[in-house]
This record gives sequence, C-alpha cells and structure tokens, in this order.
Amino acid sequence: MTVKTKKRGKTVLIVFASLIGVIMLALCICAAVSFVGIKSNQNFIKSVKTVEYENQLAPEIGNDGYYTFTTDNDFKIMQLTDVHIGGGFLSIKKDTMALNSVASMIAAEKPDLVVVTGDIAYPVPFQSGTFNNKNSAKLFAELMEQLGVYWAPAFGNHDTESYSFYTRKQICDFYTSGEFKHCLLQAGPEDVDGEGNYIINIKNTLGKITQSLIVMDSQSYQGTGIIDGIIMKYDRIHDNQVEWYTKQIDALTQENGGETPKSLAFFHIPLIEFKDAWQEYVNNGCKDTENVKYLYGKVGEKNDAIFCPDENCGLFDAALEAGSTQGFFCGHDHMNNFSVDYKGIRLTYGYSIDYLAYFGIMKYGAQRGCTMITVSPDGSFTSQLENYYQDKYSPVNQKEQVSMDTWIPKY
Repeated sequence: MTVKTKKRGKTVLIVFASLIGVIMLALCICAAVSFVGIKSNQNFIKSVKTVEYENQLAPEIGNDGYYTFTTDNDFKIMQLTDVHIGGGFLSIKKDTMALNSVASMIAAEKPDLVVVTGDIAYPVPFQSGTFNNKNSAKLFAELMEQLGVYWAPAFGNHDTESYSFYTRKQICDFYTSGEFKHCLLQAGPEDVDGEGNYIINIKNTLGKITQSLIVMDSQSYQGTGIIDGIIMKYDRIHDNQVEWYTKQIDALTQENGGETPKSLAFFHIPLIEFKDAWQEYVNNGCKDTENVKYLYGKVGEKNDAIFCPDENCGLFDAALEAGSTQGFFCGHDHMNNFSVDYKGIRLTYGYSIDYLAYFGIMKYGAQRGCTMITVSPDGSFTSQLENYYQDKYSPVNQKEQVSMDTWIPKY
C-alpha cells in the first residue's frame, strides 16, 4: 500500500467517524429535548385538577369477567378519537394542546365513561420526532389518572406502527398493568385476533343489562410492511372477531334472562357500510332513502373520502342478524363527523382532537371536539357533536389554547 493510498484511507475513516459522531450527537440532542418535553407535559398533567363528581359511578368485575356499571339513571359516555399525541421532540407544543383540550372537555362534561376510538399515539418520526409510541400512551394514561375518570380505549392504526418501538400487545400490557386504575381495557381472548376485544356492561339495580358497550380492534394495515400504510391499504375486523361478537351477544342474552340486550360498538377504522350509506345518501341528492336516514354532520375529507377497508368484514350483517347493536362509533377520518341511520343501525363518526397528523390542522377547529352519548335506562341512546371551541370548555391552560380568532373553519 502506497503512502498516498494510506492517506486516502485515513481520510475516509476520519470522515466516516465524524459523520457517525455528528449523527450520535444529533440523536442525543433529540433524545434530551424529547425528555425535557415529556417532563414538561407530565408537569402540565400534574397541574390538572381531578374531576369532582357528585356521585361517581365505579365499575366492578361481573361474573362474566367484564366491567359492569350499575345505575338506574342516564349513563353519560364521551367518545374521543384521534388524539394523536406524538411524544417526541417535534410535537411538544401540539401534545400539550391535545392534552389540554381533552382535560378541558372532560372537566366540563363529567362523563361516566370516556371511550377513545383509536390513535391516542402518533409516533410518526418526521412529525413527532420519535419512534417511541409508549411515550404517547403514558402521557394520555397519566392524564386520565390525574382526572380520575374511567376510560376505555380501542386501538387505531397509528397506536402501533410497524416501525414503532412497542407492539400492540406490549402497549396493551402497559395499559392493563394495574398502574392505571381507571383504564378499563381488557386484552380479550388470545384465540381472537387483535388486542382489546372486550365488553363493558351497564346494568340496572335489578341486574338487567340495559346497554353493552362492545370495544373491538379494527386492526391496522393489510400486511406488515411500512408501504401498506403509505398506500392506505387498511385492514378490517377479522372473521374470528365477528364470530366472537356473535358469541358474546348470545352469552349476554342468556345472562339477561333470554332477552337480547341493546348494545353499542366502538372501534377505529370505519366499516365499509359507512361508505355505502353515505354514497347512497349523496346519490339520492342528499336526501333520505329507504335505507339511509340522515341525522347530522358531513364528510369533510378531501374528495369526500371515507377511508374504510376494501373488503366487507361481515360485522354489520352479523349485527343485523343478532338484533342487539343499535350503533357503531368510529374515528380515523379526522374531518368526517356524520351520523346516519343505515338499515336501522346508527353509523357515527366521532369528532377528532388531532393537532399534529394532518398538515395545518392545528389551525382548523370545525372538526375538533368530542361526541357525547347519553344512554337512557330503557336502553335507548342519543348522540351529539360538541365542538371544542365553546365557552363551556374553559381551557386548563390558556396559553395552549388556539383562540377562535386563529382557527379556520375550512371543512
């Protein structure tokens, strides 16, 4: 080896070592900023006051293994969806805003139960600055513990991306570890696909089920590769989940003395029937049809998109046959918020929280809020959208509130 060749080799090694050093330094800086940001948001959470109830309902585990609330009065459910907490150094401020809005609405509404229909986390690194999806899960769970409010999550596609540090099972284990006393998530049967297929019952003091709340994992993407998410090939509720649903309705009917209980189902990705119903309504000049009765809301996604699976999972047909489920509630499409009655079953999109995922969405506001569901003692229910930008939702942290003067009701 000549002297000239040796010098070139040495130069290459120096450049390579320097590059590695710069990368390691950048990673350390990012990690340090993320750590400081998470601590900042944890301090914000500690400043939030516990919700004061006059008589807070507390669930107990029933003989069927499911959590059960007992009441002879109305039962108040808040549906939240697509909170999209990044948990990294790029999303610190937006994470605070998301946590702030959740705390503000819960403090005002005082729901008996909060159901979160997916995408608590958003560990997409070029927007959040991290692959660590547990950061987001921890922040949200700590907030709900601080508020002292019972909550039930369903998994969304972003909660556990294929490139995230933690799998669906690991996040499920984290939520159900016993650290979060107000989290009612149950993993569900091991022989049924997904994490978090479970039921929460509402009973009256006579022991009759007045409403069953069925939470299901609507899966994520078809396949396991990153490319699946990029081209939006969403998965569907699997066949053995539909079978599980049918068996649970039968079991609940037996438990209820032979009377089929009324139920509501919650998951993240909409069924294909959401698309079918809306297209039928639009094709009829935005007028009701024999199958579709419009209730409220709109499709606000660009090109009137409804991002559902291509395949019919069969859950809607199973619900029609079982005669129990009155309504399906989902999230996923942040700008869609309609509710329609389709063949006798209510199909409802919840208001989203998202400050992070859709570019520029922090400055929009017409789509941000919660959905309030009131279940009556006779099993009937009502739902209505509640926009976040109302006087009754006094923000916990005024500095992290987007004012009415800055948000753009674009959709």
